[in-house]
Amino acid sequence: MEKIRMTGEIRTDFDCEINGLPSEHWGEAVFKIGDEEIVLEVSVEEKIIVAIMLDEKTVWKGTLEGLKKLIKKEAGM
Repeated sequence: MEKIRMTGEIRTDFDCEINGLPSEHWGEAVFKIGDEEIVLEVSVEEKIIVAIMLDEKTVWKGTLEGLKKLIKKEAGM
């Protein structure tokens, strides 16, 4: 078995929780709201890569550092 490089968690307001999901290279969380789908994918290679997808179309993909910069810019920080 390969080395665990990250773990995942999902929590909801119904006190449902799944944690400690092991991953070597990537993991994703999928949320379905009616016909809509929101996917957050995290990949651990040389750098941490984050992708945000809406209905199987990548809306944003980049490094974790790039996502932090984007959020700070949007927040006016």
